[in-house]
Amino acid sequence: MPFDHLIHQALLLTMEPRSRPLAHGFVAIQGTEIVAVGQAEDRENLPPARQYWDMNGDLVMPGLINNHCHAAMTLFRGLADDLPLDEWLQQHIFPAEARWVDYEFVYTGTLLAAAELIRGGVTAVADAYFWETAARQAFAESGLRGVAAQGVIDFPAPGVPNPTDNIRVAQEFIDSGSASSPPLITSTLFCHSPYTCSAPTLKQAKDLTRQRGLSFFIHLAETRWEEAQIRRQTGLSPVAYLDSLGILDEMTVAAHAVWVDPADQEILARRGVKICHCPECNLKLASGVAPIPDLLARGLVIGLGTDGAASNNNLNIFGEMNLAAKLHKAIRLDPTVMSAREVVELATSKGAQVLDLGEITGTLTPGKCADLIVVNLHQPHLTPLYDPYSHLVYAAAASDVQHVMVHGRWLMLDRRLLTLDWPTIKRKALALAERINSTAARFPA
Repeated sequence: MPFDHLIHQALLLTMEPRSRPLAHGFVAIQGTEIVAVGQAEDRENLPPARQYWDMNGDLVMPGLINNHCHAAMTLFRGLADDLPLDEWLQQHIFPAEARWVDYEFVYTGTLLAAAELIRGGVTAVADAYFWETAARQAFAESGLRGVAAQGVIDFPAPGVPNPTDNIRVAQEFIDSGSASSPPLITSTLFCHSPYTCSAPTLKQAKDLTRQRGLSFFIHLAETRWEEAQIRRQTGLSPVAYLDSLGILDEMTVAAHAVWVDPADQEILARRGVKICHCPECNLKLASGVAPIPDLLARGLVIGLGTDGAASNNNLNIFGEMNLAAKLHKAIRLDPTVMSAREVVELATSKGAQVLDLGEITGTLTPGKCADLIVVNLHQPHLTPLYDPYSHLVYAAAASDVQHVMVHGRWLMLDRRLLTLDWPTIKRKALALAERINSTAARFPA
């Protein structure tokens, strides 16, 4: 029987351990699954297929993984910049969310994010926000693979005006996802932080995810203020505090992990906590620089995330790769730290492991789902090519992504979105933005 798709004449990065780039590579796809990967210089030597896709030497690789995103916050992009995190949250973002965030806001903002993610080569995303049922629906329509995490916080929140209902709403979200979610979407929980969630809330939320074998997401040790606040309240660091509550294990995903000393790092490693590194957001909000090389040396599994577009201000994993590589070289005064290949792994195979998707995606391996992207190499800034890993980290841009496939389905061909109605999304997003802008706080020049 012929394969459904045969992608060929590609420079192939499988991202399997110790693999090398393959010239004249091909990927054979049957249904949703990769069934063969190999090399063939001539079409006559290729296996039979219903559709052949000649990539003319372009780069084919696993899709990028965004391990931490607040997708709907695309609608707050640029609303309140150049402010300290506490002021940014308390005086601008929280009030804006209280006024504007509802089902339609999250649905439209997530569709906007999905368009940006797909065009940037992202095939899987971990999202965390309120009204996450709307985000789940938007991701399903886009065709992206997603982990949708309902936000939990001990304050009145969009969709949960009474915080005493937060665990009930969280459980209903998980249960509704188990009953009705599309196969590409996993439903779970996101506790905002140790300083916005009480100990009972943290433990109840973690118990819900633990009972169902789901990943549990949380902002952790993001700022010096958080570190000082938790120490004042508990006498422990944020990491040690969560550990004392039994929150930390191999199914916990901690976003940021900036203010973690060696004792914290040892706890994280011992518990097998997964880490999401968000370098652009951490720099923009002056939160600090996470000790990623130290965490990697301890064997932690780490991926890359953008955080939300209100604090980044984009959802560009190429930018995160570039900054992650350069930032740590400068901080350590060591150009060998965070090699290009290592950083690409954070955005692909390691990122998939962070989301407990390592058996499904992250490498171009027979038996895994066909989640892949094609990067256009025939451009001045990508010529000549000696090392594709170097190009991906130091030279390529999100706009170089030409085609995107998820689960054996093309989501973008020749930069054209196939699953999303971009003109309608743009019109709805701008209409919401006009309403928000009419009441937004004014900032001095």
